[in-house]
Amino acid sequence: MKTALLFGVHAHQPAGNFPEVLDQAHELSYRPFLETLHRFPEFRFAAHFSGPLLDYLLERYPRDMLLLREMVARGQVELFGGGDTEPVLAAIPHRDRVSQLVALSEKLERLLGAGPAGSWLTERVWESAVVPALVESGIRYVTVDDYHFLCAGKSVDELDGYFTTEEGGARIDLYPISEALRYRIPFAPAAEAVAFIGEQRGAAIYFDDIEKFGIWPETYEWVYGKGWLEAFVRGVIESDRIETLTFREHRARAASRGIVYLPTASYIEMNEWTLPAPAAHDYATLVAREKAAGRYEAEKPFLRGGIWRNFMSRYPEANWMHKRMLQLSERLAGLPRGTSTDLLRRLLHLGQANDAYWHGLFGGLYLPHLRRAVYGALVELEARLDAIAPRPPRVRIDLDGDGVDELFIQNGELQAVVKLDGSASLVELDAYALAQNFGDTLRRHAEHYHRIALEAQGSSHDGPGIASAHDRVRFKHPVVAADLVPDAHARTTFRDAWNERGLDGYAGRYILNGEIPCGFGQPLDAGGVTELVLDDQFMGGAVTVLCSSPALVRARPHLTVSQSEDGFEKVMQCATVVLAWPLAAGRHELSVALKIAAHR
Repeated sequence: MKTALLFGVHAHQPAGNFPEVLDQAHELSYRPFLETLHRFPEFRFAAHFSGPLLDYLLERYPRDMLLLREMVARGQVELFGGGDTEPVLAAIPHRDRVSQLVALSEKLERLLGAGPAGSWLTERVWESAVVPALVESGIRYVTVDDYHFLCAGKSVDELDGYFTTEEGGARIDLYPISEALRYRIPFAPAAEAVAFIGEQRGAAIYFDDIEKFGIWPETYEWVYGKGWLEAFVRGVIESDRIETLTFREHRARAASRGIVYLPTASYIEMNEWTLPAPAAHDYATLVAREKAAGRYEAEKPFLRGGIWRNFMSRYPEANWMHKRMLQLSERLAGLPRGTSTDLLRRLLHLGQANDAYWHGLFGGLYLPHLRRAVYGALVELEARLDAIAPRPPRVRIDLDGDGVDELFIQNGELQAVVKLDGSASLVELDAYALAQNFGDTLRRHAEHYHRIALEAQGSSHDGPGIASAHDRVRFKHPVVAADLVPDAHARTTFRDAWNERGLDGYAGRYILNGEIPCGFGQPLDAGGVTELVLDDQFMGGAVTVLCSSPALVRARPHLTVSQSEDGFEKVMQCATVVLAWPLAAGRHELSVALKIAAHR
């Protein structure tokens, strides 16, 4: 009996990502991948495209996406669904899970000619609570990592088909993605990967990021220049031991392997990323020790770290954004019948896009433009909700669950959220005309990988093929110990010494006395200042700081060090502007005002 290769790829770019990044991703990965597979109708596979990326590609590259539609029509490609804007389903309410899933399913049917029966789970985050929403949305099976099954007591040898689970009586089937295939495709030589597949029995299940085929370091030359993808496809087709099937075809011909209940889990690398730095150090040391002793493969189901939701407790900035999203979701759900609109739901969906809420090798919490996209959607949604169902000008609640109340003050144009912890600082400052949160920034956090940056270790890859991003260590910018010192407190607005913070500096510049002394990325020192303009072309507006008495101004960029598949890099989070007044003894009265305006 032939091995059934169930091959799937997942394509996603964060909502709010720069168009030039999407264009490059298309040139390096999406286009050549589709062109290659289109030439081999016998090679069946599954494809998942997140909603915003699909919209962009259909508008900008319709000819290339026609190849995908043709492959769907001839039965070569099975489209997989998911949340439209790529939310982590477990992190949003049931009503929004259904709304997100249905939105993408309807889009696939309308634009590509086929609705999905299978679904991709963002970051493969599994919680059994998502099952009812998946089933209600018409999804019949999902893919998760084989690691999830190992943690439930299954052995690798059992994972050659699909299993069934249920939640409250709602049933769904689960396909285990092979970690062994994920680490071979496309990094091992093509012939080696094909041979490995042919040695499996039952089904060999692969579903992973399409960006590994051209965007990850070295992969474009490897996959297309040196012909890895074509060699792999030809090798599979020509093998007398392998047949390719879509997941739908396989499920129609094969019975379930039985009932299974999986623990809350994601892919194995996430276990380390979700932990605070000290715990992550201990976890990594334990894993390294067990690997050195040759015990890791047998013990890894029991060496579990954190879960995806830990990012909300690790990063107060992510937690605040998440709780603001939940707050607005509840307001939207509570609107009078007939007042909700597709636009309002779309804005909420964009505010639930996963990337800005977490950080690992690929997470985007450290990227200001991704956080801005989430806040832009949430702030615009709030303004539109206020127009339909006005709220009080002052509300006091503990929104983020940290034991300290926040005071929301708004007048329909601006909103200030004061943290009532004695600092009199603002955790959020919104301008509704600009859909901008000026309090959106990130403190320096201690990260586990900072230890690697200081040790300046090299790539751990050896053997044939190329290194995965998980094994690669490189530096896009020089990093020294001073760059890695964590902040003692949140980088809130108007904290302690009345510091003004919050613009991230993309296309940003200071304007002083009608002149532009420098951009947000450069230091600024000036005296006798009564008016300072912070102008941001990307934001489409400016903030003018007005001082009642001449002030000394000291402005500096605030940088954090993060890690991505491209290496360690410094990211500008905001411009920190300190206003100072040397005061003699006696009584003094000072005032600072902000004027916020959109560009005409």
